[in-house]
Amino acid sequence: VVVAVVVLVVVVPLEVLVVVEVMVDVLVVVLVVLLVLLVVVIVVAVLVVVIVVVVVIVVVVVIVVVVVAVVVVAVVVLVVVVPLEVLVVVEVMVDVLVVVLVVLLVLLVVVIVVAVLVVVIVVVVVIVVVVVIVVVVVAVVVVAVV
Repeated sequence: VVVAVVVLVVVVPLEVLVVVEVMVDVLVVVLVVLLVLLVVVIVVAVLVVVIVVVVVIVVVVVIVVVVVAVVVVAVVVLVVVVPLEVLVVVEVMVDVLVVVLVVLLVLLVVVIVVAVLVVVIVVVVVIVVVVVIVVVVVAVVVVAVV
């Protein structure tokens, strides 16, 4: 662009320089708008990930608290009231609880990883699109100037 402007200043009449100046101003406006859009997309993507992760964590915590509370109450009632044969059932319930908690934690990790990957993909795609548009606009301006 600098070389093209120097060539224009030396070779081309003043009327053409006004057109080039307008084109450069439009290019600057396009670049600023693209950068603002890039920032907005990144912020929205990060907010979506944060909201999804918080919701998943809250749901997992609520499920864990409810299940643990039910098992604790059942164990207390069984230990006080019920004979030994029923305690085997409680042990099975506790094993099921452990499996459920492990599955929930794995799901939480999967959701967080997928959300982060989605944000990374969206940000990379937006950056690539912005770079392509900028390159095309700069190329058009340079070709028009030359």
